[in-house]
Amino acid sequence: MKRIAIVEDETAIRENYIDVLKKHGYSVQGYDNRPCALTAFEQRLPDLAIIDIGLQDEIDGGFSLCQSLRAMSPTVPIIFLTARDSDFDTVCGLRMGADDYLTKDVSLPHLIARIAALFRRSDLMATPTEQESLIEQGSLTIDKNKMQVFWKQQQIDLTVTEFWMIYALAKRPGHVKSRDDLMREAQVVVDDSTITSHVKRVRKKFVQSDATFDCIHTVYGMGYRWGS
Repeated sequence: MKRIAIVEDETAIRENYIDVLKKHGYSVQGYDNRPCALTAFEQRLPDLAIIDIGLQDEIDGGFSLCQSLRAMSPTVPIIFLTARDSDFDTVCGLRMGADDYLTKDVSLPHLIARIAALFRRSDLMATPTEQESLIEQGSLTIDKNKMQVFWKQQQIDLTVTEFWMIYALAKRPGHVKSRDDLMREAQVVVDDSTITSHVKRVRKKFVQSDATFDCIHTVYGMGYRWGS
């Protein structure tokens, strides 16, 4: 049974989500503040975390919690579920490593679908590696089954959304992928600026591993492509 942690300081909202998720077969733990959630995560990581941004007296407590959780695990799926719908907050959340950003007016069926999609992608990591699942482009190696990316034999820690974006680019080097293409590959629905933020964050991760990295090219007005 998949374990979901939901961090939401409004009791009625938290209990409603817990009830719905349990009815869909998930094991759910609820927390109303960042310190309690963080303590629980340090003892045992959830399989997926749903986090509000404002937590009690911490206006941006959810952002801090996301950063802490992402430092503990580069792959655990994280969803922001919040009333804050500004582009600034959305971009901040995704830059901090969240895989999805939803506002609280999202329908429950849509929320359940997003959770299921993230679990499907995460589950691929547990499947055995087969040669046909490997992509090798120069210094880049991608193991599709395990959702792992290596640059010069060093693993690059990517979120599931970031992984699918790199996979989409690298499987057809030299071909331009529009932002809509990358959204479809990553199974996310966000605006163009959010896709741009994802790409910048991925570039930064590669550069941290290799300062000479320059394989993700921006094709202005069209999108991105992978090339040497």
